[in-house]
Amino acid sequence: MQVDILNIEGKKTGRSIELPEEIFGVEPNNHVIYLAVKQYLAAQRQGTHKVKTRAEVKGASRKLHKQKGTGGARKGNIRNPLYKGGGTIFGPKPHRYDIKLNRKVKDLAKISALSLKAKENNIIILEDVNFNTPKTKQFAGILNSLKVNVNGRKTLVILPEYNDNVYLSLRNLPSVDSVMLSDINTYDIMNSNTLVFTESAAKIFTEEPVEA
Repeated sequence: MQVDILNIEGKKTGRSIELPEEIFGVEPNNHVIYLAVKQYLAAQRQGTHKVKTRAEVKGASRKLHKQKGTGGARKGNIRNPLYKGGGTIFGPKPHRYDIKLNRKVKDLAKISALSLKAKENNIIILEDVNFNTPKTKQFAGILNSLKVNVNGRKTLVILPEYNDNVYLSLRNLPSVDSVMLSDINTYDIMNSNTLVFTESAAKIFTEEPVEA
């Protein structure tokens, strides 16, 4: 897959990069994408929800009245779940929501997501951008030139390594996020409308053994 490299003005530089077909040209598998996104979202849940049972709420343990002879229903103590302030029956308890996925399934999901973005022509390669100091306004101008961050569309900027000035330049821009190529996951890809690879990040696909 041949992709042109654009400059900060959104114009072609005359250079291009051949992205590997085994990552950007496969037939997307929607089911594994769903599983990977589901796993990611489940892992974000803290699982700290908790309610008190009748053994944990405050209240006397004495029987409210004798078992027989009152003409009313039999009653236990005030902590009975049927009373206001009583315990909760079958309430939530702290637990993990982790879902296990095999490595090959997660790799296929990531490849499928990248191929889907490539199929939709939502992958852009931008020449490397270097700032001596954080410049949010200048970075916003670059995205406007690329015509990606419009009408609330989400943009994911993919860097070869962490760059503090680039991160600080875009962190306050609405609907824009950044991630290192080594940390990218299926959810990040699918949660963005457009992927903007820097030139150095895109070249990693051609310089190293192909791995998702």
